[in-house]
Amino acid sequence: MTSSTAFTLRPAELRDVAPIVQLIRELAEFEELTHLLQVTPEKLRPHLFGEKPVAEALVAEVPVDTVAEGESTVVAFALFFTNFSTFLAQPGLYLEDLFVRPSHRGAGIGEAVLTRLGRLALERGYGRFEWSVLDWNEHAIRFYERMGATVLSDWRICRIAGDGLQRFAAEPAQPRHSLV
Repeated sequence: MTSSTAFTLRPAELRDVAPIVQLIRELAEFEELTHLLQVTPEKLRPHLFGEKPVAEALVAEVPVDTVAEGESTVVAFALFFTNFSTFLAQPGLYLEDLFVRPSHRGAGIGEAVLTRLGRLALERGYGRFEWSVLDWNEHAIRFYERMGATVLSDWRICRIAGDGLQRFAAEPAQPRHSLV
């Protein structure tokens, strides 16, 4: 793929849910996390386009003649949502995932997506734009740093999910702490 390949960056539409799910599957394969994958178009659709959407997405689309047979013209996606900074007392934009199909990397799509999201954060009056990166993804880290991002090495993500969340949120048989 050359940097002269044309692409269109636009807000995702309902018709993009299936291609986004396919790209999420490709992202899970890249990150070797397919064992965690539960996404389907039916599960994702209400969160992007339902009565109370909790996330938004951008997609990058290329002309039909630049994709392999059977592939969608949607070759990249970014899924993001609003978070909140108590220190700034302002909302922020959190990028959950950004994925560009390998065959379309190097065309400026990733940079265009990040720039668009940065502008969106400013237009909405947000105080910051942030995301996470896997520590082994040196290529992405270098790319983000070239774009002007600071990688916060002193922060760690804490997560409770699945069965662990069920157990965590259940009424404990014994209190985990005592109130004085």
